[in-house]
Amino acid sequence: MTEAEIDRGRGNIFASLRFADATERQSKTRLAMAINHILKDQALKQAEAARILGVPQPKVSALVNYRLDGFSVEKLMDFIVALGRDVEIIVRPRRGNEAARVMVLEAA
Repeated sequence: MTEAEIDRGRGNIFASLRFADATERQSKTRLAMAINHILKDQALKQAEAARILGVPQPKVSALVNYRLDGFSVEKLMDFIVALGRDVEIIVRPRRGNEAARVMVLEAA
């Protein structure tokens, strides 16, 4: 494969795949990753998680399997709070010539 044939990623796989809602998809995926880490750390079964999150167990199954179309970014943040974690949103000037962006980061 030559250098010309390599497609350099944009840092967002959904943008690389040209999804119109790439930023939202990436945010939802990263929030779901954080939720799944919390569920694992707390050793919660899906039925227990459903009770805590206030949703039916099949919704937890969808979340665990990253089927996220039925969840909004706001709902995923609500789940994180219900699991005893804080969610912080920081608005700041963009850096240099970089394009403005939305980022979801998980703190340890």
